[in-house]
Amino acid sequence: MTLFLEMHGISKTFPGVKALNRVDLHLRLGEVHVLAGENGAGKSTLMKIMTGVYRADPGGAIRIDGQDTVIKDPVHARALGISIIYQELAVVNNMTVAENIYLAREPLGRTGLIDRRKMNADARAVLAELDISIAPDTRVGNLSIGQKQMVEIARAISYRSKLIIMDEPTASLSHHEATTLTRMVRKLAAQNIGIVYISHRMDEIFEIADRITVLRDGETVDSRPAADMTRELLVRKMVDRELSQLFGAHLSHATHQVLMSVRGLGLKRPTAQGARVSDVSFDLHRGEILGFFGLVGAGRTEVMEMIFGSRSHVGTIAIDGKEVRIESPSDAIGHGIGFVTEDRKEQGLVLGMSVRENFSLTHLAEYCRLDVVNRRRETEACHGFVRSLGIKTPSTEQKVLNLSGGNQQKVVIAKWVARRPRILIVDEPTRGIDIGAKAEVHALLNRLTSEGMSIIVVSSDLPEILAISDRVIVLKEGRISGILGRDDATQEQVMLAATG
Repeated sequence: MTLFLEMHGISKTFPGVKALNRVDLHLRLGEVHVLAGENGAGKSTLMKIMTGVYRADPGGAIRIDGQDTVIKDPVHARALGISIIYQELAVVNNMTVAENIYLAREPLGRTGLIDRRKMNADARAVLAELDISIAPDTRVGNLSIGQKQMVEIARAISYRSKLIIMDEPTASLSHHEATTLTRMVRKLAAQNIGIVYISHRMDEIFEIADRITVLRDGETVDSRPAADMTRELLVRKMVDRELSQLFGAHLSHATHQVLMSVRGLGLKRPTAQGARVSDVSFDLHRGEILGFFGLVGAGRTEVMEMIFGSRSHVGTIAIDGKEVRIESPSDAIGHGIGFVTEDRKEQGLVLGMSVRENFSLTHLAEYCRLDVVNRRRETEACHGFVRSLGIKTPSTEQKVLNLSGGNQQKVVIAKWVARRPRILIVDEPTRGIDIGAKAEVHALLNRLTSEGMSIIVVSSDLPEILAISDRVIVLKEGRISGILGRDDATQEQVMLAATG
């Protein structure tokens, strides 16, 4: 197999974060090269450097066909023969298949107008080359997720790409669609096209990979032929870290009293996108931190949104042994449930509003009389939470937009804690915040359970889940694949349950 792209000593530093540290990667034509590692290992950053989205720090080198190369931007990367298909597909639903394949480079006729006949003919030829039986004039919005992915692959082929990067390509696909994609990847490799394949699924990795490179904490841990790697060895190389270096001691406040029981929970109307969650059953105990772990597309967030009433569901939810109806977020709030959402900027905060205004959003009525807000009481309450949670802000009137990620996260938590919920769901509590802020958030969650609150923590950071949880529930493809007690929940056991 011909060596096409070499990356030597590639580093990337963001403010306060070393995302990549002297990473090496060699990619060959006709080879399916799996890039493995936990969430946050540096895989996406490395791919963005390879495709010109980011520039690497000085000191590293990229060679294409043996020549030192600076990849200037995504357009330059495509000209060099490098294309990427992101997990979030970049198709335009209200345009046809042919229009998507040749978007922004449509063939023009003599009059300067788009030559649709030629565009459809060219698209038909590309689709036939890949054995894709989709008409070029089909509206993309009418296709399944798997078919949309095929359109993206056809677009990459139309650029005559030598290297195609696929980021978690089967995360949202059905079993049949995933099987079809696997055949497609093998067909591309047989045509001497190099494939970089990012996946967490063990069965998929060992079915498709010719070579596996493992990243951990932004560094290359290992790179070897897939035939020389076992499942157990790969898991160990992905997760081998000392938890004590990141997290302090865990003090459990869990009791034997069941506060909430969930039985047979599933989506009432499964959609083409997202996990097909079904038959999820578990108990949450008073004072417990219950961790939920799963890989991309496992259905963690969907389960939490059903419990909070923002997704319609089947199954039952009982609190204190009594079945409750939760059909909306207001129902959930009325039953003492709070929800710190995964995306704090889009769903958790109003960035243009102050710390005080964000803080009181969930319980503004407490400070109102005759529909008039008592600003003094609202401010005093906010000051109390700023002090107790250690929110670093010059004033409660400071816009949340100007706070650090860690302090923004504390404001989101504060606005829910101020409602004094009995159950607090926290989705990705420390995403995008530094180690010091993580430790403070973990200490806060532990303190809340010491005061009797029950907490569900959803996180894609495995060391975090293991460090702060009393029990760990593992989801795989929308179903529970393991429930592990704290003493049994090792990194290897959780990853094996998550990947099958």
